[in-house]
Order: sequence, then structure tokens, then C-alpha cells
Amino acid sequence: MSNQDGTPENRLREELPEEVRTDPEEAPEAPEADGDRTPELTGRQRLVKGLWPPRMSRAQLIVALLLFGLGFGLAVQVASNSDGDSALRGARQEDLVRILDELDDRTQRLEDEKQGLEKQRDELENSSDQAEEARRQTVEKEKQLGILAGTVAAEGPGITITIDDTKGTVEADMLLDAIQELRAAGAEAMQVNGVRIVAGTYLSDAGDTVSVDGNKINAPYRFKVIGKPQDLEPALNIPGGVVQTLEKEQATVTIERSDKIVVDALRAAKRPDYARSSSR
Repeated sequence: MSNQDGTPENRLREELPEEVRTDPEEAPEAPEADGDRTPELTGRQRLVKGLWPPRMSRAQLIVALLLFGLGFGLAVQVASNSDGDSALRGARQEDLVRILDELDDRTQRLEDEKQGLEKQRDELENSSDQAEEARRQTVEKEKQLGILAGTVAAEGPGITITIDDTKGTVEADMLLDAIQELRAAGAEAMQVNGVRIVAGTYLSDAGDTVSVDGNKINAPYRFKVIGKPQDLEPALNIPGGVVQTLEKEQATVTIERSDKIVVDALRAAKRPDYARSSSR
């Protein structure tokens, strides 16, 4: 035996098992089967694999649907507000000032009415002959209600509106819009072509003409309106209002102010069939 075989290192190798005696550097590498190798995934692929298919519980699905409905409702609300404000955003500064003045006038009219009612209350409370004061106010109130009901004639400042419809394009809803706008501006008594306009007035198309409470009227349509002229005329001339709408239909609108307008078309007092006073 050579000196090399007798070295301590060689003797240690002979005493060790076969699998341990093998030098790690000389051990052959185990072949890898192509079918067993798993390709490494990229970061994006791992993200997609984690998100899809989605794993969602029933409670999470209900919450998602509720959030979607809430978002959709908010979007619709914002869109409707934007559409409602678009007309004002496109208006000129003079038109905006006119609209604000009209709103201020309406507020002032309501305040004046409130003060009038408070004055009547104070007169009743302070009058020495409350019964006589009550009768006087009752007569005055009866006249006011008669004007509103159309059973008595009325006169006062206001405007006259003439709508000349040569093309036959003016319809009942356009005249109704004019009536509603005049009421909102403070009109107290109205008539059109000899027909008194009251709270229950209705308009409908009747062929080439318009029917007001069952009475057919023909163009030109002539309105007599009692109220404050400085409020009534601007209300019809607001951007996109009555006058512009009628002019788009090729109708001609003429408005004249007057210190004295007479509304003398009358309505017969109608007794209600079922309604009765609840006062005792």
C-alpha cells in the first residue's frame, strides 16, 4: 500500500458510506425532465391570475350593486342640474339682471300681501266696533274674490298683448304658457278675446282654432291683463320665454303698457255640487 492510500483522508473515505464518499464537486447533476419544469410567471401575470376569475361572496356582490346604483343616481342628478342651469349660463348679463329683478319684485309682492293681512288683523283687534269692521272687510274681500272668480268687472294698470298668428302655428299650450307666466308675474285679472280667465280655465286645440273653457277663439289673440306693467312685460320677454317661443312659430307678438286696462268679460257664479263651507 502506497503512502497516498494510507493518508488519513483516504482512510476516512473508505469508512464512509458510498453516497457520502462522493465528492460534491464531482457528483453528476440529475437531469431535469422538460415536462416537470414550471415556467416562471411575470409580475403582471401573477396579478391577473390573482384577480381573475373573481372570487366574490354574495354580500360583496350586493354591496357592489348598491354602490353602482348610488353612483348612477348621482350621475343622473348632476346631469339634470347641468341641463337646468345651461339656459342661465348662456343668458346675457342684462337678462340675468332682469330675472333677478323679477324675483325681487315677486318677493316684494308677497311681503306687501303679508303686511296687508297683518294690518287687517290689527284693525280687527283694535277697532272699537269689531262687528262693523268685520262687515267692512267682508264686503271688501267679497269684491276681491269676485275679481278672482270673474263674476265682477275690474280695471287698473296693466298690459295688452296681441298675438297675430297668420301661419296658424300657435297652439293651445303656447297660450297656456303665456297665461301661467302672467300669473306668476302678478296678473290679477285677465281675459282673451272676450273670455274671462279664471283659476279653473282650460285651453284645448279645436282644429285650426283654440278653445278656452269650451269657447272657440280665433287669431289674432288679444289678452287684456291687469297687474304691474313693469313686472308683466319682462316676464314674457325672458330668454327662451313666451315671446321667443311664439316668434319661433312665426307669430307676431305686440305688448302695450297702459295705466288703465278694463277687464269686463264676466263668468256666471257657479254653485258647487258637492263642496260646502266647513265653517260653523
